[in-house]
Amino acid sequence: MQKSLHITMHPGDNVAIVANDGGLPEGAALSTGLRLREAVPQGHKVALVDLPAGSPVVRYNVPIGHALKDIPAGSWVHERLLKMPDARGLENLPIATAGGKALPPLEGYTFEGYRNANGSVGTRNILAITQTVQCVAGVTEFAVQRIKSELLPRYPNVDDVVALEHSYGCGVAIDAPDAVVPIRTLRNISLNPNFGGEVMVVSLGCEKLQPERLLPPGTIPITDLRGEPEALDVVCLQDDAHVGFMSMVESIVRQADQHLKRLDARRRETVPASELVVGVQCGGSDAFSGVTANPAVGFCSDLLVRAGASVMFSETTEVRDGVAQLTARAATPEVAEAIIREMAWYDAYLQRGSVDRSANTSPGNKKGGLSNIVEKAMGSIVKSGSAPISGVLAPGEKLKTRGLTYAATPASDFICGTLQLAAGMNLHVFTTGRGTPYGLAEVPVIKVATRSDLARRWHDLMDVNAGTIAEGTATIEEVGWQLFRLMLDVASGKKKTWAEHWKLHNALVLFNPAPVT
Repeated sequence: MQKSLHITMHPGDNVAIVANDGGLPEGAALSTGLRLREAVPQGHKVALVDLPAGSPVVRYNVPIGHALKDIPAGSWVHERLLKMPDARGLENLPIATAGGKALPPLEGYTFEGYRNANGSVGTRNILAITQTVQCVAGVTEFAVQRIKSELLPRYPNVDDVVALEHSYGCGVAIDAPDAVVPIRTLRNISLNPNFGGEVMVVSLGCEKLQPERLLPPGTIPITDLRGEPEALDVVCLQDDAHVGFMSMVESIVRQADQHLKRLDARRRETVPASELVVGVQCGGSDAFSGVTANPAVGFCSDLLVRAGASVMFSETTEVRDGVAQLTARAATPEVAEAIIREMAWYDAYLQRGSVDRSANTSPGNKKGGLSNIVEKAMGSIVKSGSAPISGVLAPGEKLKTRGLTYAATPASDFICGTLQLAAGMNLHVFTTGRGTPYGLAEVPVIKVATRSDLARRWHDLMDVNAGTIAEGTATIEEVGWQLFRLMLDVASGKKKTWAEHWKLHNALVLFNPAPVT
């Protein structure tokens, strides 16, 4: 007979989640002796005590809702039985009250990376072709396929050629104040350390986002690899010199060849683990995300910070309900105030769209046991570990400091990943419980499954199985160390992630809070 497994996160919790594959049937007995009054799916909550109408439902020692009616012990507790608490205000928050605890250093760990002349380090050696406007995407993609088939085999030290396709550039209010967000995002993506300082741009010619506006003089360190100043390399499709489609394509291919020659001359070298810039994110989350994968990532995040590396956590709506935890962990009052400023900006952004934080949590999140954004936030925030928060980035900004940084982004998987790329990440960690084949062409993405069932079914998509934590065959610390060592191997090019193996690449999605005309 199957042993009943349930997990509580804190002694003060009055609900637990069912851990068994397939859930538990009506009448199943928990180890406490409590019998289920009804079947409870895997990952969903069961009431451990009688919950009177109006009483708080507590998980992570935090009220995640209030009972809309009496809920007897042993009952399935789901989103239709809960009233979500009001959002925590942004006033009278704890400011840098827990940010002084320094973690002991972790020394002696290295990886093989590509050292750039500006000091940054890449984990891959990629030619990226920036685009100023969506209009050129088709031509650029045609040229990229030519480059991959005809040129790339000549340059074995170059990992890939990618087109930085996006939907911005024209038909937008480009002088609106918030237009700075997509513009600086695309600018900073072009400077990602995995691209080796080689900047190549394809422009249409008539678009609002002209090359000199996207990449003004002085913003591109063109002299880093060449030793002397050189004009920005732009292929403009509307130039009179182009007669016919193939003329445009040949021009892109010809220019790409020059960049590939320089990239191919680069070699990996041993660098300290402190050169890692890791973005952590979750998507397709379930109730196990905050129990297995995210705590393991949080432990690994602490290891990275101890090693001197940079770690970014994001997803504003998914940490908003834990804002007091974040401001308390701020290293300084200035960092705490920056966290509050970004939260307030996003609150106002949602209000302009006549939505609130309840818009977060997808049907898949709820099917996986997450009742609302409060419960989801408590599980999401643990990805950040326990280190002091040393910096804050507004959307599209470039990373300014080592250690743990809160990079304010929407929770959308694609937009969050795009903004973390702009911040300068060279390695990405993505946890999932429901499952998603998410990947990025520009940076390796390590996928962490929250459940063993998902890891078994998607055995050639998931890189790490954190479900072993729920099964009791591994600890959070053991999986955290497994992930840390895998990061060093992936960063060194010794291992490919499954997303890289299958070339599963999601599109870049720019965050554009400004109007579209």
